[in-house]
Amino acid sequence: MLRAYKVQLEPNNIQISKMKMNCGAARWAYNYALNIKKDKFDKKEKITNNIELHREINKLKGTETLPWAYENGISKCSFQEALRDCDKAFSNFFSRCKEENIKQKGFPKFKSKKNEKQSFRLTGSIHVLEKHIQLPRLGRIKLAEREYLPLDAKILSATVSSRANKWFVSLQVEEDNKEFFVAKNEVIGIDLGIKTLATCSDGTAFENPKALKKNLRRLKRKQKQLSRKKKGSKNYEKAKHKLAKLHYHISNIRKDCLHKITSDIIQKNNVIVLEDLKVSNMMKNHCLAQAISDVGLFEFRRQITYKAKWNNRKVVFADTFFPSSKTCSCCGWKNSDLKLTDRVFECKICDMKIDRDLNASLNLKQIYTGSSSGIYASGDRSSSNVSLVSLSLNEEFNKKSRVYILKA
Repeated sequence: MLRAYKVQLEPNNIQISKMKMNCGAARWAYNYALNIKKDKFDKKEKITNNIELHREINKLKGTETLPWAYENGISKCSFQEALRDCDKAFSNFFSRCKEENIKQKGFPKFKSKKNEKQSFRLTGSIHVLEKHIQLPRLGRIKLAEREYLPLDAKILSATVSSRANKWFVSLQVEEDNKEFFVAKNEVIGIDLGIKTLATCSDGTAFENPKALKKNLRRLKRKQKQLSRKKKGSKNYEKAKHKLAKLHYHISNIRKDCLHKITSDIIQKNNVIVLEDLKVSNMMKNHCLAQAISDVGLFEFRRQITYKAKWNNRKVVFADTFFPSSKTCSCCGWKNSDLKLTDRVFECKICDMKIDRDLNASLNLKQIYTGSSSGIYASGDRSSSNVSLVSLSLNEEFNKKSRVYILKA
């Protein structure tokens, strides 16, 4: 089983300088390869692979083009892995071109030095100690969090990255499958939304932290302060760092909430039923685009999927156009006139009144159990509108973490 562990580092000034040089080397190699590949692509010629490009870069090392390539602290892996990343970016681009109805193919872009996020990847002799981590060409670096990285696992690679003037290392390790634990509940349907992040069919509701909305005034103020500074000045760099720190704080709030919610759901349920939402299409509604992006709907789905694989759970995705909110979970009557502002579902057949999101989650649960009529979008009882994803493997979860739960 492949798994990644990410932890913050506490490097000294010399180590920070070396890591910045490796970030620059990786960025230069990626842009160098992309420039050659783009020229070949425009001329409709055969695109050079990363092995040939690595030979060319080795010839340039020590010359006037790359006089800094052999400086102390710069690893050859920074060049090699950046070339592999460029190759992967082009292969992903070509695979997207083969698919139908894709407007944005996502052609690879050049990396900028001004980007707040910088990274490079190392392979080879990497060792995890009790309080430090040993990286090639960088030496021993102090860990901010101890007893988290595995000591005995096989380490495949280490990715060093920076954000908001903080440095992190992410280890990709190979571990043995751990024992699975049995969940209490068999099936649960989950309806995702903006006001309430997730409403479950068992009556549990998870609050939306609204990380961006609560910090929007501070964010605007920081951006205004940055725009009034002279570019290149020390005050400009200070304001830029404060803005990046606030962005990082907002993303941490969102990630923390999503991890706690998804881990709690995975621990308690064997089968999870979700809607196959097209978030990119939902973002076209300019009135709700900011609120939808603040929720992190795709990240919720991504975490549920890989955590289900780790814990041997099953994930079921309903059809995109399945009317979960408009269908009565009791008798199957469909209310086509239901608006987004209607928060209570009222059935005209069985006179049932129920919360809109709870009704949707019950309908999603019935997709798997098949205990209600009219539960499929097409009106039949076939399973053509449901995609089953059988998942295996497992994951450890921090039981001490607090979960945002509201009882309905």
